[in-house]
Amino acid sequence: MAKQANKDDGSWGKLIRDIVVILLLVLGIHSCVAKPFYIPSDSMMPVLRNGDRLIVSKYPYGWSYSSVSFHLAPKIEGRLFGKLPERGDIVVLEHPVTRIDYIKRVIGLPGDTIELRNGELSINGKAVKREVQPMLSIPADANTPGPDSSLFRFITRGADGRTVLELPIVRETLPGGATFDTIDMGPGYTTDDYGPITVPANHVFLMGDNRDGSADSRVSTDRKGLGGPVPFDAIAGRAEIISFSTDGTAQWYNPLSWFQALRSGRAGTDLRPERDAKAQ
Repeated sequence: MAKQANKDDGSWGKLIRDIVVILLLVLGIHSCVAKPFYIPSDSMMPVLRNGDRLIVSKYPYGWSYSSVSFHLAPKIEGRLFGKLPERGDIVVLEHPVTRIDYIKRVIGLPGDTIELRNGELSINGKAVKREVQPMLSIPADANTPGPDSSLFRFITRGADGRTVLELPIVRETLPGGATFDTIDMGPGYTTDDYGPITVPANHVFLMGDNRDGSADSRVSTDRKGLGGPVPFDAIAGRAEIISFSTDGTAQWYNPLSWFQALRSGRAGTDLRPERDAKAQ
């Protein structure tokens, strides 16, 4: 009996060791290589929708406390193998105060002077190129518009009778050539006028693509914004690709609904911005 008990003790010990090794491996991959990310709002529309699942790479900018998944690392200044993002990159970051995960686009780098007037962005005293696009029609569903969204007033009926969002789109081209679409809902929003402000060393200025519906560097922390330029150390990684997207109708107890809720055409979408060589 004693030998059997010792054998059982060894089996349990091996099982626990294996579990610990697996957990450490998962944490290492999450923290150093890549992790999944879920989009919970409309702040990055039209590029990202509530319900998108992304792959976020951890290594492009080096590693800091924010790279460690599940917010396990203490906030320590410094970055290993640090490399600044490019303007136009979509990044995941820890909120400088709450440490909640945010996702925004890099607009300004250290030394840049950022200013907005009537919603029009200028960088270093030069207006960013803006091109008004045709209205963008996106199917409305249980996830879009998202909770507390600013986009409900754009809901209408499409030609086929389905409920859609008809969104006003402005394409911007940043210094360096990054080109992407934004939503501009017109004048009258508190974030339409900002600055000028110069981005300090080791900081970046971040904005959401839904320009009138994003709590970003233009918005104070007491309104859930980022409260200005964000320390580079708070950047956790770069958004790379949409893995899949759901419309909010899936039910956990009904596996068939998991497949029915998938949005077609979203998986595989590259999230790196197009770059206009003429604007380099």
